[in-house]
Amino acid sequence: MASSPLRWYVRAQLGILLLPAGLCLFGEAVSRRTLQMAGGDGGPWWWYGTLSLILINAGVGLMIESGLLRGYPKRRQPPSQD
Repeated sequence: MASSPLRWYVRAQLGILLLPAGLCLFGEAVSRRTLQMAGGDGGPWWWYGTLSLILINAGVGLMIESGLLRGYPKRRQPPSQD
């Protein structure tokens, strides 16, 4: 069952948005952990890191599932029985 072009577009764009959001949260987690190791109050770095990995994996998964690099999957016609 082929998905509609709108559903494909939403999944592809959601994947594109989740990946950099996860990367930004990962950077925040690293900076908080570094600050904590230096003796300051880093805050909840572990939760930032966990959420970042979830977002990164979800973004990559959605982009792969949608076949973003190939474009919208065209409907294939069954081979003719000549």
